[in-house]
Amino acid sequence: MSAVLLDGKAFAVKALAELKADVDRLKGVTGVTPRFVNIVIGHDASAASYGRSQKRAAEAVGVDYEFTFLPPQVTQEELLDQIKFLNDDASVHGVMLHKPVPAGIVFDQAVNAIRPDKDLEGMGVVNMGRLFMGQTKVIPCTPAAAMALLVSSGVDLAGKHAVVVGRSEIVGKPVIMLLLEKNATVTVCHSGTSRAGRLEDHVRAAEILVVAMGKPGFIKGEWVRAGAVVIDVGINAVDGKITGDVAFEAAVSRASFITPVPGGVGPVTAVMLMKNGIEMFKQHVGQA
Repeated sequence: MSAVLLDGKAFAVKALAELKADVDRLKGVTGVTPRFVNIVIGHDASAASYGRSQKRAAEAVGVDYEFTFLPPQVTQEELLDQIKFLNDDASVHGVMLHKPVPAGIVFDQAVNAIRPDKDLEGMGVVNMGRLFMGQTKVIPCTPAAAMALLVSSGVDLAGKHAVVVGRSEIVGKPVIMLLLEKNATVTVCHSGTSRAGRLEDHVRAAEILVVAMGKPGFIKGEWVRAGAVVIDVGINAVDGKITGDVAFEAAVSRASFITPVPGGVGPVTAVMLMKNGIEMFKQHVGQA
C-alpha cells in the first residue's frame, strides 16, 4: 500500500478560487472590499513567512490585507489601545495578533480584547466557546485546515475511531470538537499518555490519526494502522529541512491517505484565515 497524498497546495488553489468568486459577488452587492489587519510585534522569521502566505492568499481572493507593525518594546497598554482603534474602525472587518509576542505581552488578554465579530483567527474565548457549542463558522485556522484536508479524503468519519495526539488550545482541542461534530469517536493523547507508555497502543488503534505535538518524527511509521488516514500538523525544522511529527517514509506505506510536510496542512491554513474573514465580512454587511 502507498498512501494517497492530501496535497495542501492543490487544495488551496481550488479553495482560493471558490473564495474569490464569493468575494467578487459580495463586492458587487455591497460595493465594499473586505479589509483585514494583522498586528505584528517586532520581527520574527516565522511570522514573516506566514505573513507572506497570508498576503498571497488575500491577493488571490481580492481582499485588502494589511500589517500593523509595532516595536518589540511596545507595552500591553499600547497594544490594547491599538486593538481598540481597529475594533472601532468600521472599515476593518477582521483583526488578528500574530504569534510569537515578546515577553511582557499577555497574548490571551490581547486576543480577547479583539471584538468577537472581528476575531479573524477565532481564538478569543467567545468564538472558542461558540466552536465548542457548534455555533460558529469561525474556526481557528490550523484545525480548520486539518479538517478540510481530512474531509477532502472522502472518508466517512461517522463512527470512525479518531486519535488526536496533542491537546493545545490552538490545534488539538478545536480538532477534537470538529471531529465530534462529524460523529467520530475521539481519543485524546498527550504528555501524560506518553509517560504511561500507552501512546503507541492508541496510535495503532486509530482509523483517523491527527498529530499536533511539535516533535519531529515522534510518531513512528510502524505504529500507523494499515489503511488509516493521517493528518500531520507538525512543522519542525531539522537540519535545515521542514519535517512533521510523523515519520513520513514509513507511514506512507501503511496509511490510506496522508498529509505531506511541508505541503499538507500548512498551505491550507492561510486559506482558512481568508474564509474566516469573509464570514465576518458577511456579518458586517448583512450578507450572512
